[in-house]
Amino acid sequence: MRHRKAGRKLNRNAEHRQALYRNLTRALIEHERIITTVPKAKAVRPFVEKLITLAKKGTLHARRLAISRLHDRDLVAKLFKEIAPRYSDRPGGYTRIIKRHERRLGDAGETAYLALLAAGETRAKTPKTAPAPRVSETPAPAPTPTPAPEASTPPASTPETPPAS
Repeated sequence: MRHRKAGRKLNRNAEHRQALYRNLTRALIEHERIITTVPKAKAVRPFVEKLITLAKKGTLHARRLAISRLHDRDLVAKLFKEIAPRYSDRPGGYTRIIKRHERRLGDAGETAYLALLAAGETRAKTPKTAPAPRVSETPAPAPTPTPAPEASTPPASTPETPPAS
């Protein structure tokens, strides 16, 4: 059972998986948008977002941690100087996965774009359709209760009329 086992294995051992994450992250930082498979994009997304959060701190310790994870000082410099200030006000969610309709040649794997968000970009919300207008029917006035006539006694105030001959 896989209880409490977070992350995806992607049919790789731990070293190969870390190298894959590192290479995808390098390409993403360099080009800011890459095409990869959907499972790889979903797996590398937390790795990238944690690095950007680390870069937002801007400390020497954070820089050294980023270098230890990426093994490339030039990309870490770009991460700290260009990418991290772009998201200084944003609390998270720096990447976007957009599925493509084209499949990969060879095995027809599903592909997706993994892209960094632009500077002021926010999540596009679908416009809500206007609600249908409510028809306000005026209720019919309640009938006023009329007293029921008594059948056994004739009304006392009505005079009797003589029969017509």
